[in-house]
Amino acid sequence: MKTAFVIVFTLVMAVSGCQSTSPRGGSAFKDEGFKIAVPAIETKIKQGEVQTVTVSLHRGDYFKRDVTLEIKPSKGISVEPTKVVVEGSDKPDVQLRIAATKDSAIGEYFVYVKGTPESGEPTSVEFKVQVVAP
Repeated sequence: MKTAFVIVFTLVMAVSGCQSTSPRGGSAFKDEGFKIAVPAIETKIKQGEVQTVTVSLHRGDYFKRDVTLEIKPSKGISVEPTKVVVEGSDKPDVQLRIAATKDSAIGEYFVYVKGTPESGEPTSVEFKVQVVAP
């Protein structure tokens, strides 16, 4: 029985450890709000390359409003798109292309994501990007 618990706990941690989420936005009611999910593990990118990451909206069952995502990277890296509207009927996943130039300094950077719904409270979250040598 103890072994089964350890296995289940490990699987839950592995699955939930893939993404980090923001505080709730939209409404204070659980099913009428949303969260923004970003990579929980630091994204590594080589100098001069482009990496694609997924940012997702986790909507409550009754949250059907459009959400505008504004994406701002730290100076030294770039991201596209920098603004996108995820409509209430759209798939919740947005693909971001993160680029580091050949001259980007090796080190840690952040990408900030802010979600603003048509009505209700905005929320935001950030994730780390590590630029490494090619």
